[in-house]
Amino acid sequence: MTEHHGSGPFAVRRVYDPPAPADGTRLLVDRLWPRGISKERADVDEWLKDIAPSRELRSWYHEDKADRYDTFAERYAAELAEPERAELVDRVRELAGHGRVTLVTSVKDIEHSHVPVLRRHLEEGLEEGLEEG
Repeated sequence: MTEHHGSGPFAVRRVYDPPAPADGTRLLVDRLWPRGISKERADVDEWLKDIAPSRELRSWYHEDKADRYDTFAERYAAELAEPERAELVDRVRELAGHGRVTLVTSVKDIEHSHVPVLRRHLEEGLEEGLEEG
């Protein structure tokens, strides 16, 4: 499966897959630049490496992915609430107010990565904003 569009303003796509017109704003959300991919081929509008999990959390998770995903997801969600990342999150939500935003990643197993946690966090904030407004 190359696309993970689903409903809502946020889509997910691997950086190794060709961009599509429906992608809208393409944001690379990995801490490390994808191996073997040129900036032209990645075709991202912005690289938000600081919205990715901290190096410490990423290293901890990679030591035992099978048993640590739930705790990883909780810890990453807490990191997303920290001021520096919260500012980036707000910016991504603002972009989503103008059209589709595609979260671009190099990870193979998207379902067990930081991307679903980030997407959920972004969507929850949009829903709260709609309820308040």
